[in-house]
Amino acid sequence: MSAGLADNIRKLRRTAGLSQEGLAEAADLSLSTVRKVEQGGHVTMETLHALARALGASTSALFATESPKSVLGPQDKANRRYLAELRRALMPPIGLAAPLSEPGEAEEPSGIRQRVQDGHALYQADRYTSVAQKLPDLLRSSEAAVSTLEGEEQQHAMIARAHALLLTGKYLTQVRQYDMAYYALAEAIRLARETGQTQVAATGVVGLCWLLLRQDRFDESEHLAAQTAAEIEPRMSQATPAQLAVWGELWLRVAAAARRNNRQDEAKQARRMAATAAGALEREHAEFPSHWSAFGPVTAEAKAVEDLALAGDARGVLRRADEGPLSPKAVKNFGRLNTNNWGRHRLDVAHAHVLLGSHQDAMDELVNLRETGDVWITHQPMARRVMEDILKNRKRTLTEEMRSMATHLGITG
Repeated sequence: MSAGLADNIRKLRRTAGLSQEGLAEAADLSLSTVRKVEQGGHVTMETLHALARALGASTSALFATESPKSVLGPQDKANRRYLAELRRALMPPIGLAAPLSEPGEAEEPSGIRQRVQDGHALYQADRYTSVAQKLPDLLRSSEAAVSTLEGEEQQHAMIARAHALLLTGKYLTQVRQYDMAYYALAEAIRLARETGQTQVAATGVVGLCWLLLRQDRFDESEHLAAQTAAEIEPRMSQATPAQLAVWGELWLRVAAAARRNNRQDEAKQARRMAATAAGALEREHAEFPSHWSAFGPVTAEAKAVEDLALAGDARGVLRRADEGPLSPKAVKNFGRLNTNNWGRHRLDVAHAHVLLGSHQDAMDELVNLRETGDVWITHQPMARRVMEDILKNRKRTLTEEMRSMATHLGITG
Protein backbone atom coordinates (compact mmCIF):
# COMPACT_ATOMS: atom_id res chain seq x y z
CA MET A 1 0.00 0.00 0.00
CA SER A 2 1.30 3.49 -0.80
CA ALA A 3 1.85 6.34 1.60
CA GLY A 4 -1.06 8.28 0.03
CA LEU A 5 -3.63 5.67 0.98
CA ALA A 6 -2.17 5.34 4.48
CA ASP A 7 -2.29 9.12 4.92
CA ASN A 8 -5.94 9.25 3.82
CA ILE A 9 -6.95 6.62 6.35
CA ARG A 10 -5.03 8.37 9.12
CA LYS A 11 -6.66 11.73 8.28
CA LEU A 12 -10.16 10.23 8.16
CA ARG A 13 -9.58 8.50 11.50
CA ARG A 14 -8.50 11.73 13.15
CA THR A 15 -11.39 13.64 11.59
CA ALA A 16 -13.75 11.05 13.08
CA GLY A 17 -12.11 11.60 16.48
CA LEU A 18 -10.94 8.01 16.74
CA SER A 19 -7.74 6.60 18.15
CA GLN A 20 -6.14 3.63 16.43
CA GLU A 21 -7.66 1.44 19.16
CA GLY A 22 -11.09 2.98 18.56
CA LEU A 23 -10.88 2.45 14.82
CA ALA A 24 -9.78 -1.16 15.32
CA GLU A 25 -12.77 -1.80 17.56
CA ALA A 26 -15.25 -0.06 15.23
CA ALA A 27 -13.94 -1.96 12.21
CA ASP A 28 -13.69 -5.28 14.08
CA LEU A 29 -10.00 -5.49 13.24
CA SER A 30 -6.93 -6.04 15.38
CA LEU A 31 -4.95 -3.05 16.57
CA SER A 32 -1.89 -4.44 14.80
CA THR A 33 -3.79 -4.42 11.50
CA VAL A 34 -4.76 -0.76 11.86
CA ARG A 35 -1.18 0.15 12.74
CA LYS A 36 0.10 -1.79 9.74
CA VAL A 37 -2.35 0.02 7.47
CA GLU A 38 -1.31 3.46 8.68
CA GLN A 39 2.34 2.52 8.25
CA GLY A 40 1.77 1.79 4.57
CA GLY A 41 1.88 -2.00 4.82
CA HIS A 42 0.03 -4.45 2.58
CA VAL A 43 -3.73 -4.43 3.10
CA THR A 44 -6.55 -6.43 1.54
CA MET A 45 -9.66 -4.94 -0.02
CA GLU A 46 -11.77 -6.57 2.70
CA THR A 47 -9.79 -4.69 5.33
CA LEU A 48 -10.26 -1.43 3.42
CA HIS A 49 -14.01 -2.03 3.20
CA ALA A 50 -14.14 -2.62 6.97
CA LEU A 51 -12.17 0.56 7.65
CA ALA A 52 -14.36 2.61 5.32
CA ARG A 53 -17.52 1.37 7.03
CA ALA A 54 -16.09 2.22 10.45
CA LEU A 55 -15.07 5.68 9.24
CA GLY A 56 -18.45 6.36 7.63
CA ALA A 57 -16.79 6.89 4.25
CA SER A 58 -16.96 5.29 0.83
CA THR A 59 -14.09 2.98 0.02
CA SER A 60 -13.20 5.13 -2.96
CA ALA A 61 -12.59 8.05 -0.59
CA LEU A 62 -9.64 6.14 0.81
CA PHE A 63 -8.09 6.18 -2.66
CA ALA A 64 -8.66 9.89 -3.26
CA THR A 65 -5.01 10.64 -3.99
CA GLU A 66 -4.14 7.30 -5.53
CA SER A 67 -3.27 6.83 -9.20
CA PRO A 68 -4.67 3.53 -10.50
CA LYS A 69 -1.87 1.17 -11.52
CA SER A 70 -1.70 -1.69 -13.96
CA VAL A 71 -0.83 -5.02 -12.44
CA LEU A 72 1.23 -7.54 -14.40
CA GLY A 73 0.50 -11.19 -13.81
CA PRO A 74 3.30 -13.79 -13.92
CA GLN A 75 2.44 -14.84 -17.48
CA ASP A 76 2.58 -11.30 -18.88
CA LYS A 77 6.38 -11.22 -18.83
CA ALA A 78 6.49 -14.19 -21.19
CA ASN A 79 3.97 -12.45 -23.44
CA ARG A 80 5.67 -9.04 -23.41
CA ARG A 81 6.63 -9.29 -27.07
CA TYR A 82 3.04 -9.97 -28.11
CA LEU A 83 1.75 -7.13 -25.95
CA ALA A 84 4.29 -4.73 -27.47
CA GLU A 85 3.15 -5.70 -30.97
CA LEU A 86 -0.46 -5.24 -29.91
CA ARG A 87 0.32 -1.77 -28.54
CA ARG A 88 1.84 -0.76 -31.89
CA ALA A 89 -1.23 -1.94 -33.77
CA LEU A 90 -3.74 -0.39 -31.36
CA MET A 91 -2.02 2.88 -30.52
CA PRO A 92 0.35 3.87 -33.36
CA PRO A 93 2.13 7.24 -33.41
CA ILE A 94 -0.05 9.90 -35.03
CA GLY A 95 1.43 12.55 -37.29
CA LEU A 96 -0.10 15.59 -39.03
CA ALA A 97 -1.37 13.58 -41.98
CA ALA A 98 -2.11 10.09 -40.72
CA PRO A 99 -1.12 7.50 -38.10
CA LEU A 100 2.39 6.16 -38.64
CA SER A 101 1.23 2.57 -38.49
CA GLU A 102 2.11 -0.52 -40.47
CA PRO A 103 -0.41 -0.84 -43.29
CA GLY A 104 -2.90 -3.67 -42.94
CA GLU A 105 -4.61 -5.57 -45.71
CA ALA A 106 -8.29 -4.64 -45.97
CA GLU A 107 -10.64 -7.52 -45.36
CA GLU A 108 -14.37 -8.00 -45.90
CA PRO A 109 -16.38 -7.08 -42.77
CA SER A 110 -17.84 -10.60 -42.62
CA GLY A 111 -14.33 -12.05 -42.50
CA ILE A 112 -13.32 -9.66 -39.72
CA ARG A 113 -16.33 -10.62 -37.63
CA GLN A 114 -15.60 -14.32 -38.12
CA ARG A 115 -12.05 -13.76 -36.92
CA VAL A 116 -13.40 -11.90 -33.89
CA GLN A 117 -15.66 -14.86 -33.15
CA ASP A 118 -12.71 -17.25 -33.44
CA GLY A 119 -10.64 -15.01 -31.16
CA HIS A 120 -13.42 -14.83 -28.61
CA ALA A 121 -13.60 -18.63 -28.55
CA LEU A 122 -9.86 -18.70 -27.80
CA TYR A 123 -10.37 -16.15 -25.03
CA GLN A 124 -13.14 -18.24 -23.49
CA ALA A 125 -10.77 -21.22 -23.56
CA ASP A 126 -8.13 -19.17 -21.65
CA ARG A 127 -5.73 -19.30 -24.60
CA TYR A 128 -4.56 -15.75 -24.00
CA THR A 129 -1.27 -16.06 -25.84
CA SER A 130 -3.12 -17.15 -28.99
CA VAL A 131 -5.47 -14.19 -28.63
CA ALA A 132 -2.54 -11.79 -28.23
CA GLN A 133 -0.90 -13.18 -31.37
CA LYS A 134 -4.02 -12.73 -33.50
CA LEU A 135 -5.14 -9.28 -32.39
CA PRO A 136 -2.51 -7.04 -34.09
CA ASP A 137 -3.30 -8.29 -37.60
CA LEU A 138 -7.03 -8.20 -36.85
CA LEU A 139 -6.79 -4.57 -35.75
CA ARG A 140 -4.76 -3.54 -38.80
CA SER A 141 -7.10 -5.36 -41.20
CA SER A 142 -10.19 -3.76 -39.66
CA GLU A 143 -8.58 -0.32 -39.74
CA ALA A 144 -7.67 -0.78 -43.40
CA ALA A 145 -11.22 -1.90 -44.21
CA VAL A 146 -12.70 1.24 -42.65
CA SER A 147 -10.25 3.43 -44.62
CA THR A 148 -10.73 1.63 -47.94
CA LEU A 149 -14.41 0.82 -48.17
CA GLU A 150 -17.16 3.33 -48.85
CA GLY A 151 -20.87 3.83 -48.22
CA GLU A 152 -22.80 0.98 -46.63
CA GLU A 153 -19.78 -1.35 -46.78
CA GLN A 154 -17.78 1.16 -44.75
CA GLN A 155 -20.55 1.18 -42.13
CA HIS A 156 -20.30 -2.59 -41.90
CA ALA A 157 -16.52 -2.30 -41.61
CA MET A 158 -16.87 0.19 -38.76
CA ILE A 159 -19.16 -2.22 -36.90
CA ALA A 160 -16.74 -5.07 -37.50
CA ARG A 161 -13.86 -2.94 -36.20
CA ALA A 162 -15.92 -2.11 -33.11
CA HIS A 163 -16.21 -5.83 -32.45
CA ALA A 164 -12.45 -6.27 -32.93
CA LEU A 165 -11.83 -3.49 -30.44
CA LEU A 166 -14.26 -5.03 -27.94
CA LEU A 167 -12.31 -8.28 -28.06
CA THR A 168 -9.07 -6.37 -27.67
CA GLY A 169 -10.36 -4.42 -24.68
CA LYS A 170 -11.72 -7.56 -23.03
CA TYR A 171 -8.41 -9.39 -23.40
CA LEU A 172 -6.32 -6.44 -22.24
CA THR A 173 -8.48 -5.90 -19.16
CA GLN A 174 -8.13 -9.57 -18.28
CA VAL A 175 -4.31 -9.34 -18.40
CA ARG A 176 -4.40 -5.97 -16.61
CA GLN A 177 -3.01 -3.76 -19.38
CA TYR A 178 -5.40 -0.99 -18.41
CA ASP A 179 -4.21 1.92 -20.55
CA MET A 180 -4.53 -0.06 -23.78
CA ALA A 181 -7.78 -1.66 -22.61
CA TYR A 182 -9.34 1.75 -21.97
CA TYR A 183 -8.32 3.00 -25.42
CA ALA A 184 -9.72 -0.08 -27.16
CA LEU A 185 -13.05 0.02 -25.33
CA ALA A 186 -13.47 3.76 -25.77
CA GLU A 187 -12.88 3.43 -29.53
CA ALA A 188 -15.31 0.51 -29.73
CA ILE A 189 -18.01 2.50 -27.96
CA ARG A 190 -17.39 5.51 -30.23
CA LEU A 191 -17.64 3.47 -33.44
CA ALA A 192 -20.74 1.65 -32.21
CA ARG A 193 -22.45 4.92 -31.36
CA GLU A 194 -21.55 6.44 -34.75
CA THR A 195 -23.11 3.48 -36.56
CA GLY A 196 -26.23 3.34 -34.38
CA GLN A 197 -25.27 0.03 -32.74
CA THR A 198 -26.61 0.72 -29.25
CA GLN A 199 -26.33 -2.90 -28.13
CA VAL A 200 -22.67 -3.06 -29.15
CA ALA A 201 -21.96 0.27 -27.46
CA ALA A 202 -23.65 -0.90 -24.25
CA THR A 203 -21.54 -4.07 -24.36
CA GLY A 204 -18.47 -1.83 -24.48
CA VAL A 205 -19.74 0.07 -21.46
CA VAL A 206 -20.12 -3.21 -19.54
CA GLY A 207 -16.46 -3.90 -20.28
CA LEU A 208 -15.39 -0.37 -19.37
CA CYS A 209 -17.19 -0.60 -16.03
CA TRP A 210 -15.31 -3.83 -15.33
CA LEU A 211 -12.04 -2.04 -16.10
CA LEU A 212 -12.93 0.87 -13.79
CA LEU A 213 -13.89 -1.59 -11.08
CA ARG A 214 -10.52 -3.29 -11.34
CA GLN A 215 -8.84 0.09 -10.89
CA ASP A 216 -10.85 0.78 -7.72
CA ARG A 217 -12.68 3.62 -9.48
CA PHE A 218 -15.93 2.64 -7.81
CA ASP A 219 -17.82 5.93 -8.10
CA GLU A 220 -17.18 6.21 -11.84
CA SER A 221 -18.02 2.57 -12.51
CA GLU A 222 -21.30 2.77 -10.61
CA HIS A 223 -22.38 6.04 -12.21
CA LEU A 224 -21.51 4.94 -15.76
CA ALA A 225 -23.27 1.58 -15.41
CA ALA A 226 -26.41 3.10 -13.82
CA GLN A 227 -26.65 5.86 -16.43
CA THR A 228 -26.26 3.41 -19.31
CA ALA A 229 -28.77 0.96 -17.79
CA ALA A 230 -31.31 3.78 -17.58
CA GLU A 231 -30.66 4.74 -21.21
CA ILE A 232 -31.17 1.22 -22.59
CA GLU A 233 -33.84 -0.07 -20.19
CA PRO A 234 -35.92 -2.49 -22.29
CA ARG A 235 -39.64 -3.04 -22.39
CA MET A 236 -39.92 -6.46 -20.79
CA SER A 237 -42.68 -7.63 -23.12
CA GLN A 238 -40.64 -6.82 -26.24
CA ALA A 239 -37.01 -7.21 -25.17
CA THR A 240 -34.76 -9.77 -26.81
CA PRO A 241 -32.73 -12.11 -24.56
CA ALA A 242 -29.54 -10.27 -25.53
CA GLN A 243 -31.04 -6.90 -24.55
CA LEU A 244 -32.13 -8.28 -21.18
CA ALA A 245 -28.71 -9.83 -20.64
CA VAL A 246 -26.73 -6.64 -21.31
CA TRP A 247 -29.15 -4.59 -19.20
CA GLY A 248 -28.82 -7.11 -16.37
CA GLU A 249 -25.03 -7.08 -16.63
CA LEU A 250 -25.00 -3.31 -16.26
CA TRP A 251 -26.96 -3.63 -13.02
CA LEU A 252 -24.46 -6.23 -11.83
CA ARG A 253 -21.72 -3.65 -12.45
CA VAL A 254 -23.70 -1.07 -10.45
CA ALA A 255 -24.08 -3.53 -7.59
CA ALA A 256 -20.42 -4.57 -7.62
CA ALA A 257 -19.17 -0.99 -7.56
CA ALA A 258 -21.65 0.15 -4.91
CA ARG A 259 -20.97 -2.87 -2.71
CA ARG A 260 -17.22 -2.30 -2.84
CA ASN A 261 -17.81 1.37 -2.09
CA ASN A 262 -19.89 0.67 1.03
CA ARG A 263 -23.07 1.95 -0.61
CA GLN A 264 -25.18 -0.94 0.61
CA ASP A 265 -28.65 0.42 -0.21
CA GLU A 266 -27.64 1.17 -3.79
CA ALA A 267 -26.06 -2.27 -4.12
CA LYS A 268 -29.22 -4.01 -2.90
CA GLN A 269 -31.40 -2.06 -5.31
CA ALA A 270 -29.05 -2.89 -8.19
CA ARG A 271 -29.13 -6.58 -7.25
CA ARG A 272 -32.93 -6.45 -7.37
CA MET A 273 -32.84 -4.93 -10.85
CA ALA A 274 -30.37 -7.58 -12.01
CA ALA A 275 -32.64 -10.25 -10.54
CA THR A 276 -35.55 -8.80 -12.55
CA ALA A 277 -33.57 -9.19 -15.77
CA ALA A 278 -32.41 -12.68 -14.77
CA GLY A 279 -35.97 -13.71 -13.92
CA ALA A 280 -37.21 -12.52 -17.29
CA LEU A 281 -34.53 -14.64 -19.00
CA GLU A 282 -35.31 -17.68 -16.81
CA ARG A 283 -31.95 -19.33 -17.64
CA GLU A 284 -28.38 -18.38 -18.56
CA HIS A 285 -28.01 -16.54 -21.86
CA ALA A 286 -24.75 -16.69 -23.84
CA GLU A 287 -25.15 -16.17 -27.57
CA PHE A 288 -22.11 -14.46 -29.04
CA PRO A 289 -21.93 -11.94 -30.66
CA SER A 290 -25.33 -10.54 -29.63
CA HIS A 291 -24.14 -10.92 -26.04
CA TRP A 292 -20.43 -11.11 -25.16
CA SER A 293 -20.66 -12.80 -21.78
CA ALA A 294 -23.24 -14.89 -19.94
CA PHE A 295 -26.07 -13.67 -17.76
CA GLY A 296 -29.07 -15.22 -16.07
CA PRO A 297 -30.30 -16.56 -12.72
CA VAL A 298 -27.07 -18.44 -12.00
CA THR A 299 -24.84 -15.44 -12.68
CA ALA A 300 -27.07 -13.18 -10.57
CA GLU A 301 -26.88 -15.65 -7.67
CA ALA A 302 -23.10 -16.03 -7.97
CA LYS A 303 -22.68 -12.26 -7.76
CA ALA A 304 -24.95 -12.13 -4.71
CA VAL A 305 -22.71 -14.73 -3.07
CA GLU A 306 -19.77 -12.51 -3.99
CA ASP A 307 -21.33 -9.84 -1.78
CA LEU A 308 -21.19 -12.28 1.14
CA ALA A 309 -17.52 -12.92 0.35
CA LEU A 310 -16.76 -9.20 0.39
CA ALA A 311 -18.52 -8.90 3.75
CA GLY A 312 -16.39 -11.74 5.15
CA ASP A 313 -19.39 -14.05 5.66
CA ALA A 314 -17.51 -17.28 4.94
CA ARG A 315 -20.26 -19.55 6.23
CA GLY A 316 -22.83 -17.72 4.13
CA VAL A 317 -20.66 -18.21 1.04
CA LEU A 318 -20.33 -21.96 1.65
CA ARG A 319 -24.01 -22.32 2.48
CA ARG A 320 -25.21 -20.71 -0.74
CA ALA A 321 -22.41 -21.98 -3.00
CA ASP A 322 -24.16 -25.29 -3.57
CA GLU A 323 -27.79 -24.27 -3.14
CA GLY A 324 -30.46 -22.84 -5.43
CA PRO A 325 -29.36 -21.83 -8.95
CA LEU A 326 -25.71 -22.66 -8.09
CA SER A 327 -26.43 -26.25 -7.11
CA PRO A 328 -25.50 -29.10 -9.47
CA LYS A 329 -29.17 -30.09 -9.64
CA ALA A 330 -30.13 -26.66 -11.01
CA VAL A 331 -28.05 -26.93 -14.18
CA LYS A 332 -30.88 -28.54 -16.13
CA ASN A 333 -33.29 -25.72 -15.32
CA PHE A 334 -31.03 -22.67 -15.23
CA GLY A 335 -27.86 -23.52 -17.17
CA ARG A 336 -24.24 -23.04 -16.08
CA LEU A 337 -22.02 -20.10 -15.25
CA ASN A 338 -19.52 -19.21 -17.94
CA THR A 339 -15.93 -20.27 -17.29
CA ASN A 340 -14.70 -16.93 -15.93
CA ASN A 341 -17.64 -16.39 -13.57
CA TRP A 342 -17.42 -19.99 -12.37
CA GLY A 343 -13.73 -19.51 -11.62
CA ARG A 344 -14.32 -16.29 -9.70
CA HIS A 345 -17.13 -17.94 -7.75
CA ARG A 346 -14.97 -20.91 -6.75
CA LEU A 347 -12.19 -18.53 -5.66
CA ASP A 348 -14.75 -16.98 -3.30
CA VAL A 349 -15.42 -20.51 -2.03
CA ALA A 350 -11.69 -21.17 -1.63
CA HIS A 351 -11.26 -17.93 0.31
CA ALA A 352 -14.19 -18.87 2.56
CA HIS A 353 -12.48 -22.18 3.35
CA VAL A 354 -9.29 -20.30 4.26
CA LEU A 355 -11.18 -18.00 6.61
CA LEU A 356 -12.65 -21.03 8.37
CA GLY A 357 -9.28 -22.79 8.59
CA SER A 358 -10.12 -25.50 6.03
CA HIS A 359 -6.88 -25.11 4.12
CA GLN A 360 -7.00 -28.45 2.31
CA ASP A 361 -10.48 -27.67 1.00
CA ALA A 362 -9.16 -24.32 -0.25
CA MET A 363 -6.23 -26.10 -1.87
CA ASP A 364 -8.59 -28.52 -3.59
CA GLU A 365 -10.47 -25.58 -5.10
CA LEU A 366 -7.24 -24.08 -6.48
CA VAL A 367 -6.18 -27.41 -7.95
CA ASN A 368 -9.54 -27.83 -9.69
CA LEU A 369 -9.33 -24.31 -11.10
CA ARG A 370 -5.81 -24.89 -12.36
CA GLU A 371 -6.98 -28.02 -14.17
CA THR A 372 -9.71 -26.12 -16.00
CA GLY A 373 -7.96 -22.75 -16.42
CA ASP A 374 -4.22 -22.91 -15.76
CA VAL A 375 -3.51 -19.58 -17.50
CA TRP A 376 -6.64 -17.83 -16.21
CA ILE A 377 -5.76 -18.52 -12.58
CA THR A 378 -2.37 -16.83 -12.91
CA HIS A 379 -4.15 -13.53 -13.58
CA GLN A 380 -6.28 -13.74 -10.42
CA PRO A 381 -4.93 -11.87 -7.36
CA MET A 382 -7.43 -13.75 -5.18
CA ALA A 383 -5.82 -17.06 -6.16
CA ARG A 384 -2.42 -15.79 -5.06
CA ARG A 385 -3.89 -14.45 -1.85
CA VAL A 386 -5.55 -17.77 -1.01
CA MET A 387 -2.31 -19.63 -1.74
CA GLU A 388 -0.30 -17.19 0.38
CA ASP A 389 -2.71 -17.74 3.29
CA ILE A 390 -2.36 -21.50 2.90
CA LEU A 391 1.43 -21.25 2.94
CA LYS A 392 1.41 -18.89 5.93
CA ASN A 393 -0.79 -21.16 8.02
CA ARG A 394 0.65 -24.52 6.96
CA LYS A 395 1.99 -26.27 10.06
CA ARG A 396 3.69 -29.16 8.30
CA THR A 397 6.10 -29.50 5.38
CA LEU A 398 4.61 -28.28 2.13
CA THR A 399 3.31 -30.95 -0.24
CA GLU A 400 4.58 -31.16 -3.80
CA GLU A 401 1.12 -30.00 -4.91
CA MET A 402 1.43 -26.85 -2.78
CA ARG A 403 4.94 -26.08 -4.03
CA SER A 404 3.79 -26.54 -7.63
CA MET A 405 0.79 -24.27 -7.14
CA ALA A 406 2.88 -21.55 -5.47
CA THR A 407 5.33 -21.61 -8.37
CA HIS A 408 2.52 -21.53 -10.93
CA LEU A 409 1.03 -18.45 -9.26
CA GLY A 410 4.40 -16.69 -9.08
CA ILE A 411 4.67 -16.83 -5.28
CA THR A 412 8.25 -16.90 -4.00
CA GLY A 413 9.76 -16.98 -0.57
